[in-house]
Amino acid sequence: MAFELPALPYTANALGARGMCQETLEYHHGKHHQAYVTALNTLLESKPEFHGKSLDEIIKASHNKPDLVGLFNNAGQHWNHSFFWNSLSAHGGVIPETLSAKIVQDFGSVDAFKEEFRKAATTQFGSGWAWLVLGKDGKLAITKTANASNPLAEGHGKALLTVDVWEHAYYIDFRNRRPDYITNFLDKLANYEFAAARLKDA
Repeated sequence: MAFELPALPYTANALGARGMCQETLEYHHGKHHQAYVTALNTLLESKPEFHGKSLDEIIKASHNKPDLVGLFNNAGQHWNHSFFWNSLSAHGGVIPETLSAKIVQDFGSVDAFKEEFRKAATTQFGSGWAWLVLGKDGKLAITKTANASNPLAEGHGKALLTVDVWEHAYYIDFRNRRPDYITNFLDKLANYEFAAARLKDA
């Protein structure tokens, strides 16, 4: 069965007041993400060994395989973007008490967490992602991945929250000011309720 572009969990204009305009979402979701889904489905047509596999299974099986780099890139970007849409909220920036307590326990303070996240996202060279993960040691951690990779592929732990630092994610709203985009994400857009729910499930 072919993979499909997931619907946004909000309207395309819902995040405008929080710093991500409708044009950004329409291009990013409707053009960029759709292109990855379309390419993934096309590649899978000639790879029957992957038919019926879940997206997670495809990512794990194609990671670090030179002959499957196209498959990995498009599967990874489909997974990453689907996760990213849920990491955004029109009511973002408010950290639930359960997550806040865990952040303070593992980072020392909310400000320290934000600074470490901001640094990871800002210093990711070129295209990629920054993530809040629950590590295998049970502690929260910040990690970053290049291009289409993610914590699932690299074994960094359970992803809780992500920000896309490919330029197409922020150029309409922030031009080349990636640090401003990251600060805005952490303070106004980040769906900490989503992260808290994933932490609870873990």
